[in-house]
Amino acid sequence: MSIPRAAAGPLTDVRVVELGGIGPSPFCAMVLADLGAAVTRVQRVSEMRAEPNPVLDRGRRSIAVDIKSASGRDVVLRLVSHADVLLEGFRPGVLERLKLGPAELHRIRPELVIGRMTGFGQEGPLAQRAGHDINYIAQAGVLNSIGRPGDRPVPPLNLVGDFGGGGMLLAVGVLAAVHHARRTGEGQEIDAAMIDGAALLMAMPYGYAARGDWSMTERGTNRFDGSLPYYDTYECADGRFVAVGALEPVFFRALVEKLGVTDQVDVDRQSDPAAHPGLRAVFAKAFASATREEWTRRFNNLDACVTPVLSMAEAQDDAHVRARGTFVADDAGVIHPAPAPRFSLTPSAMPTAPPLVGANTDEVLAELDYTPAEVAALRREGVVA
Repeated sequence: MSIPRAAAGPLTDVRVVELGGIGPSPFCAMVLADLGAAVTRVQRVSEMRAEPNPVLDRGRRSIAVDIKSASGRDVVLRLVSHADVLLEGFRPGVLERLKLGPAELHRIRPELVIGRMTGFGQEGPLAQRAGHDINYIAQAGVLNSIGRPGDRPVPPLNLVGDFGGGGMLLAVGVLAAVHHARRTGEGQEIDAAMIDGAALLMAMPYGYAARGDWSMTERGTNRFDGSLPYYDTYECADGRFVAVGALEPVFFRALVEKLGVTDQVDVDRQSDPAAHPGLRAVFAKAFASATREEWTRRFNNLDACVTPVLSMAEAQDDAHVRARGTFVADDAGVIHPAPAPRFSLTPSAMPTAPPLVGANTDEVLAELDYTPAEVAALRREGVVA
């Protein structure tokens, strides 16, 4: 039996079985596929009419299987017997109830890495509780830190829980566990919980808090949350915005000079909280005097940490972004964020459009040594589609 390897990237010798889910576990699978891993996604037969996410589901093959049936479970076990990694995003205990738990999987493949993605973790009082990104980052103490003082917390899309603290850290865990398995022959489980990952992303604020430089209770009063007038966004004459990050004195001085407000700002009082309300008013009035594009032009060749706030659509056409190829189009014309990071010796392949649900079922079953007659029987029984 031979499962095709991915075409390019540093992980071309890694094979992954992904039990279809939503959000963080598909993102982890996408990252691994971007890096060259051969990823086969196992989706439910009932999803046959579902449209794949044209970006998040890129780079892997799809097989539709009823894994609740004995025959469907056998398909998964055959896949696992040739895999390095299995990814799942069920609630704790579901994999075991499907008779696909670590004990069964490691009997088939002792060196298998089992990546388990949940919100609250495999154990603990909330382990079985339903939730989404906003709930996990709220419980982790992250959401309370984001927003303006005196106003409600602001959800940071679903970047912190689902993707940064979830899928990305699961990918890191998978790579570490695969490294261990290849040295020792020992597979293991990875308990990747978004509540843990979101908390880990707060390492720097907790460090600042430990030395008394960060409030753990009040949002909008700390270094990177918009409380500083020289680390915030400002509206321009055309209603668009610029982002200012002039934390260091050299950048702050350059900002003040280019804005033309040297006569209104005492640069030696940059870190004086008493001067900040007036400083913010000066900056707001200055930025409101010209359009975003004019400010972009003025600051273009100056290290003052001032950049335009671009929309998703605008970012695709930005000169620097275009020069780096940060976004690419697949064969269907869909725009993707390009694989990252970049490797000098083993560059990743460009993304390919995701397959329809079950598009590779026959191909994968043939690779697993199912005969045409056996495939036909599985199809008649509704085990595969």
